[in-house]
Amino acid sequence: MIIVDNALKERERSNNPVRVGIIGAGYMGRGTVLTIERSVPGMKVAALYNRTLSKAKRAFSQAGVDNYREVSATHELDQVIAEGGYAVTDNPNALCRAENLDVIIEATGQIEFGAQVTVEAINHQKHVVLMNAELDATVGPILKKYADDNGVIITNADGDQPGVLMNLMRFVKTIGYDPVLAGNIKGLEDPYRTPETQKEFARKHKQKPRMVTSFADGTKLSMEMAVVANATGFKAGKRGMYGPECEHATDAIDLFPMDQMMNGGLVDYILGAEPGPGVFVLAYNDNPIQQDYMSYFKMGDGPLYVFYVPYHLPHLEVPITAARAVLFNDATIAPKGEAVCDVITLAKKDLKAGDMLDGIGGFTTYGTLENSDIVNTEAFLPMGLSEGCVLKNDVPKDHALTYQDVTIPKGRLVDQIRREQMQYFDFTKISNSTVGLNQHLNIK
Repeated sequence: MIIVDNALKERERSNNPVRVGIIGAGYMGRGTVLTIERSVPGMKVAALYNRTLSKAKRAFSQAGVDNYREVSATHELDQVIAEGGYAVTDNPNALCRAENLDVIIEATGQIEFGAQVTVEAINHQKHVVLMNAELDATVGPILKKYADDNGVIITNADGDQPGVLMNLMRFVKTIGYDPVLAGNIKGLEDPYRTPETQKEFARKHKQKPRMVTSFADGTKLSMEMAVVANATGFKAGKRGMYGPECEHATDAIDLFPMDQMMNGGLVDYILGAEPGPGVFVLAYNDNPIQQDYMSYFKMGDGPLYVFYVPYHLPHLEVPITAARAVLFNDATIAPKGEAVCDVITLAKKDLKAGDMLDGIGGFTTYGTLENSDIVNTEAFLPMGLSEGCVLKNDVPKDHALTYQDVTIPKGRLVDQIRREQMQYFDFTKISNSTVGLNQHLNIK
């Protein structure tokens, strides 16, 4: 979005910056504060929430902001923003309800807490940028409906793979090519990695072992590609996708079933390829004149072509998403309707009745992509709802868990809005024989 820079410069000239509130001062939240405050004219991080205030203060100090105030209530926050100041708080609702903020960036990666603050922000007419593919993959379609009803934007972010993919797809469509596969470039996938196996890598890169584990075991990849599927309508060619190994993104042109790509499109990935960690799109154009041009441009003989971006830069690009939402009412990537793909829960090892599932990036389970019609027909347990569930029976390694296998924790908002999502999009009509799912939906 090249026009964003000039629009932000105009906001800078008029002394009317886009006022951002960030939920979460972890690794990505801190980086986003740094980027906005040091590099983005016409935008400011007016408010920053973190459960531990010292981490929020650290994020501001790292960005060269020392004149922040500590607040607890919404009216205090609004006063600070109106005066042109900065605020830190351990009250997330203060950001969600503040009249003087333009957009909220949700940067926690947490599902239940992320659902709570996102719904609260939308209900108070705030645009929301999700640096949280896990939440988006689990309940993104119903959050999009809430946002539409409130006249605001909800979007995943530029700079993370789903946003980079959607930007690339929009570009490819604009120049006259028909995307038929949206792909991720993945360096490693081992579904049995755990926080123990990943702790040294996490320590080296100053990240949390569970987050790094979710990257290595394929759960994060699956969440990201569910976000892309739900925004494009593309499906998984099979459970878990194909994920062929190759040396370079350009090799992908011959690695996926043409009949599936041409019949509605695929989401998938390649493993171990350069340039990583980027994304790629396979796109189709059979015009013979254009094929001559593309051959001259060294893009191949067609009619299938590979377009790729060799990197993704999450905290550097997310300010662009916030600006697009506020200044142009434009989502980087958001669900287009009902869910097309979901991430289901599989056992990392043999599990016993009474075991509690420890969720994304843990020791007990991993997530993999499946088409939503199968997920709902079979009543598979979404990975995003798995944390805290208790097994009713023994399950073997690699078993795909269903609602009937578990007891779900009571009182979670994310379960409530997942039920609303399924009922709104009428998935219950294909699931009336599935006892576990019906119980979860409270169908009588």
